[in-house]
Amino acid sequence: MLDFRFSLALLMGVMACLWLPSPPGAWLLMCVAAIAATSAWMRGVWRHVAIVSLGFLLAGMHASLAMQRQLPLAMEHRQFELVGTVTALPQHEARRTRFVFKVDDSDAQPEALRGRRIRLAWYDEFGLEALPADAPRLRIAAGSRWALSAKLRAPRALRNPGGVDGEKHALIERIVATGYVRNPEFARELARPRGIDAWREAMSARIAAAIPQTSSRFIRALALGDTRALDDADWERLRASGLTHLIAISGFHVGLVAGFFALSMRAVWWCWPSLGRRIPRSQVAVLAALSGAALYAALAGFALPTVRTVLMIAVVAAARCSRRGWRAADAMSLAMIAILLFDPLSVLSAGFWLSFGGVAWLLWCLPQGGQHAVREFFAAQGVATVGLLPLTVVLFGQASLAGPFANLLAIPWWSLIVVPLSLIGTACESLHAGWGGPVWRLAAMAFDPSWSLFSMLGESPLALWWLPEPRWFALPLSLLVAFWCLLPRGVPGKPLALLLWFPLLWPDRQAPDHGEVELIVLDVGQGLSVVVRTAGHTLLYDMGPAIPDGFDAGERAVVPALHALGVRALDMAVLSHADNDHAGGYASVADVFAIRTRYAPEDSGLDAKIAGLRQCRAGHAWNWDGVRFRFLHPPLHFPYLRNESSCILRIETAHGAALLTSDIGHVIERDLLRRDPASVRADVVLVAHHGSAGSSDPGFVAATGARWAPISAGYGNRFKHPKPEVVDLWRHQGAKTPLTAEAGAVRLRIGQGGVEVQTERRRHRRLWDAAGRHARAAQLSYRSE
Repeated sequence: MLDFRFSLALLMGVMACLWLPSPPGAWLLMCVAAIAATSAWMRGVWRHVAIVSLGFLLAGMHASLAMQRQLPLAMEHRQFELVGTVTALPQHEARRTRFVFKVDDSDAQPEALRGRRIRLAWYDEFGLEALPADAPRLRIAAGSRWALSAKLRAPRALRNPGGVDGEKHALIERIVATGYVRNPEFARELARPRGIDAWREAMSARIAAAIPQTSSRFIRALALGDTRALDDADWERLRASGLTHLIAISGFHVGLVAGFFALSMRAVWWCWPSLGRRIPRSQVAVLAALSGAALYAALAGFALPTVRTVLMIAVVAAARCSRRGWRAADAMSLAMIAILLFDPLSVLSAGFWLSFGGVAWLLWCLPQGGQHAVREFFAAQGVATVGLLPLTVVLFGQASLAGPFANLLAIPWWSLIVVPLSLIGTACESLHAGWGGPVWRLAAMAFDPSWSLFSMLGESPLALWWLPEPRWFALPLSLLVAFWCLLPRGVPGKPLALLLWFPLLWPDRQAPDHGEVELIVLDVGQGLSVVVRTAGHTLLYDMGPAIPDGFDAGERAVVPALHALGVRALDMAVLSHADNDHAGGYASVADVFAIRTRYAPEDSGLDAKIAGLRQCRAGHAWNWDGVRFRFLHPPLHFPYLRNESSCILRIETAHGAALLTSDIGHVIERDLLRRDPASVRADVVLVAHHGSAGSSDPGFVAATGARWAPISAGYGNRFKHPKPEVVDLWRHQGAKTPLTAEAGAVRLRIGQGGVEVQTERRRHRRLWDAAGRHARAAQLSYRSE
C-alpha cells in the first residue's frame, strides 16, 4: 500500500519552491539535494524530509531551466529569421492569426531559440475593410512548416488585481518568447500540414462543414478540444452556468473513452473465453483502457487535463497488472506522484487542484459502492459543489449559483449522450470520409435543446457571482468549513461553522475610511486607467486602449480589477479625452458595470457614441464621503484639441491631494500654474502623457511638490515612454516614480498616515515575474561592467 503522506510530502516540496519570490540559485538547490540524499538513508520523519526536499529540487530545476530558456533581455525587440513548425491549432481572427511556433533545432537558427516554443501573431493591415479569402496568413495551419521573420521579446503580461497571470501560463506551456511576424509578405510555407495536429484541424473543418447549426462549434470542442470558434459570449454563458469544465475535453471525457475501450475488450474476451488462458480479461481491459485514453489525449493535443488522466489510468493499469490490492486513494496518490515527477510545474494550473481536489473529496465522502446509482450521482454533485467552492472562488474570483443545477442535467446528458455521439462520429469519419456527418448532426440535435436551456440559466442576473479578492486566510478557513459540513450526519456545529465562509464569500473590500481616498493606476499597457475609491463611491478615470478585434484593456484589465476590488457599479466614469489609449476600453466596461454619471470634454465626439454624456468643465466640484473632487480643465468654451483638452481632476482630502493630468502638455501645465497655482500642488501627481517629452514642464513639476508621481506606460512601447529626462526631472524634485510597466498596478492611499503605496508585482511576488527577471539581469550586467 502507498502511504498518501508521501504524495503530500512531494507536493509540499514542489509548492515550497514555487512560492519563492525568485528562482532558487544553484547553491540552494545543491544544499537541498544534499539534504534529500542524507535524509533518504534515515528512518521515520526523515524519509518525509527527503521527499519534501526531492519535490523542492525537482520544481527548482524545472523552474530555473524554464526561466533560463526564455529569451535573454539583451536579445529583446530584435528581428529574427526563423524556420520551424506550427504546433497546436492556430487561432484565426478578423485582424490577426495567433499560433505557437516551434523553432527548428538546427545550427541555422538562433542559439537562444533552437528547438523552443514561441507564441506569434500575424497581423493584417488595419486599413483593409475585409480580409481576402486567399490572405497568406490563412494558410497558417497546424503541422505546417514556415520560414518567417519575427520580432520577439520574453513573455511579459499585465499585472492587475484579479487579472490573468500571462507570465505564469507562459511558464507552464514552456513559451520562451512572444512576438509578431515582420514583413509577412516574405513569409514562406516550406511544407504542408502533417501530424496529429494537422489531422485534428482537418477533422474540425469536416465537423464545421457537416453541421449547419451554429452548435457545430460545441461539437468540435467536445470531440477534438477545438474551442477556437467559441466567442466571448459563449464562454460567459458557460462560466455563468458552471459548465466550462464540460465543454472542452476534460479528464472525464478521457475516462469515458477509456471505459469504452475496456468494455469493448471485455466483450471480445467474453466471446472467445480461450483468450483468457494467455492473458486475463481484467488485465487486457485496463491495457485497452490505457491505449484508448492515450489515443484520445493525442486527439486532444495532449492538453494537460488529458495527460493527468492518462497518467492516473496508467497507475491503475500497473496496479491491476501487478495483481496487488490497491485502494482508490493509493491510485490517486501514485498518480499525483507520477504527475509531479513528470512536470512539477503542473501545480501552477487550476486544473491540477480541481481534478485532484474533486477526486479526494469524493473518495473521502462517498461510500465505495452499495448505493443506488441516482443517489450516488446526486451525492457526488453535492460533495463536488461544497468541496470545490473554496478553490473555485480563489482560483477564478467567481462562483456560479446556477452551476449545481445546470450540472445535474449537463453531466449525464452531455457526457453520456452528446460526447459519445461526437466521438463515434469522429471515429466513423476517420474510417471513411462522410460517414461521420450523420452522427455529428445527431450529436448537435441532442446538444441544441440543452444549450438553449443553459443559455437562459446563464443569462439570469443571479447566475454568476463575482467576488472580491479574499485575504490569505480565507481559503484554509473555507476548506475547514467544507470538511466540517461534509462530515456524517449528527456532527454538531455545522450551521455555526458556515460563519467561517464569510471571509471567502463576503470579504472585506478594504475600502478607504471616511475622508480618505485610494487611487489604483492600472497596468493597461500603453494607455491609462485609474480607479478612484472613497468610503462609499467609485470613480473610473479612463479605461485604457482597445484595438478592433484585438487587445481590449477594458475587458482584459479594467473589468477584472473592478471585480477583484468588489465594485458592483460605477458612480462616475471620466473619459479624459477621446484618444483610443484612454477611451478605447469604455464599451467593455459599460457592458459589465452600470455607470451612473459620465463626463468627457466638450466637442470630443464621444457624445455621438455614449448616451447621457456630460461635459467636464473647470470649476465643477462635488463631495463624496469627506473627499472633494474638482475639475481644473478645460475651461468654458475651450476648443477640443485632443490631448490639450483633457479633463484634469483634482482630488482633495484632509490628509493630502492628488492630481490626474491625463495627456496635457507643457502649454496647459503652464496655463494651470498661471490660473490657479495652489490647485496644482498635490502629494500624488499622475505624470502627464505617459512621461513624454512634451509634458512635465519643469515649472509645473516644481510647483506640484509631489512625493509620488506614478507613470502609466506599456513595456517596450514604440514611443519609448517614459522619457529618461522626464523621469529624472520628477525624481530630482523629490518624487518617486513607480512605472506600471515595471511595477504592475500602483495603489496609492491618502489617509491619516500620509500616502501609502503598494505595487501589484511587489504585493504578489512570483518566481516567474518578468520584471524581476529583467531587474536581476540588469544587476548582473551592471556588476560585470
